[in-house]
Amino acid sequence: MTHDAATPLQIGPHTVWPPVVLAPMAGITNAPFRTLCREFSGGKGLFVSEMITTRALVERDAKTMRLIHFDGTEKPRSIQLYGVDPVTVGKAVRMIVDEDLADHIDLNFGCPVPKVTRKGGGSALPYKRNLLRSILREAVGNAGSLPVTMKMRKGIDDEHITFLDAGRIAVEEGVTAIALHGRTAAQHYGGTADWEAIARLKEAVPEIPVLGNGDIWSAEDAVRMMRETGCDGVVVGRGCLGRPWLFGDLVTAFEGGGAPAAPTLREVAAVMVRHATLLGEWLESEERGVIDFRKHVAWYTKGFSVGSEMRKKLAVASSLDELSAHLSELDLDQPWPAGADGPRGRTSGRNRVVLPDGWLNDPYDCATVSADAELDTSGG
Repeated sequence: MTHDAATPLQIGPHTVWPPVVLAPMAGITNAPFRTLCREFSGGKGLFVSEMITTRALVERDAKTMRLIHFDGTEKPRSIQLYGVDPVTVGKAVRMIVDEDLADHIDLNFGCPVPKVTRKGGGSALPYKRNLLRSILREAVGNAGSLPVTMKMRKGIDDEHITFLDAGRIAVEEGVTAIALHGRTAAQHYGGTADWEAIARLKEAVPEIPVLGNGDIWSAEDAVRMMRETGCDGVVVGRGCLGRPWLFGDLVTAFEGGGAPAAPTLREVAAVMVRHATLLGEWLESEERGVIDFRKHVAWYTKGFSVGSEMRKKLAVASSLDELSAHLSELDLDQPWPAGADGPRGRTSGRNRVVLPDGWLNDPYDCATVSADAELDTSGG
């Protein structure tokens, strides 16, 4: 597909251009990071909140209420919910509508983390077709005019593939769009994403937009995924870790500009300070902001000649002055390193998915998932 073949993505009443969505990542895609990504994209694209558990939302957990705060410039406001109980999901969606907390709701059925799948949540849940249907029905039924979308994986493992059934159920229950991560839960983040599955889902649910997710490390990858799979848009997760300017590159790629010049270390350092500053403003403490920023240091500096001693210093900085001072000691004229665009974040594979006893016995029985499946958790 050339850039001019891509069309804007329609999520209910919201037109998204370019057809690019920031994937929710726990502890990463908070308001400051979304602001940074939007600054690079010129406000274009769709940026989804960190994953919110429905039970914590309904119980008005203080930490959760902070996570659903949107900056006045965020339009549309997108919240991702994780839930395992249809009634609680329905209540959470109703609360979002009644209190005008968001403009779009995304449901997470992609999380492969063992503490989630062990309870039957995340990427384990779509195997129980009727439970999936009940959750979607409650969500859509309570959403009023808000569009409801969902994100999922191919299935539990190669023997228990669920994405085509889940896609049909989603269409039947009125879901507005579906994102598919081209991996099973068993693959975790290892191996290569199966883009062919994204193409198959697009064929299976022509009625609604299908978004592809998995192994988009550059703007070129996004354009190639759309060309190869026929999907309607892309969801970018680990590809923007330490690379918030990827959203600017994506806008350029879809609008037909030349490839932007890769940033030098000086430009990257300036973004690092900006990111840490935004975190401090959001957490109302410069020190807490810089401490929260530490997890991003390795992603931003990947491939640059920084040295292990300096990496350690950057990773223990506790003020903006200290962070800036350490960065100024580097050779800031370093060009973008060759090969720095590959995988970042978790890349481990898993062989066995931890599931509740007897979970795989019957894909249609009316499973119930225990309430403690809704832990603070993450992923997709």
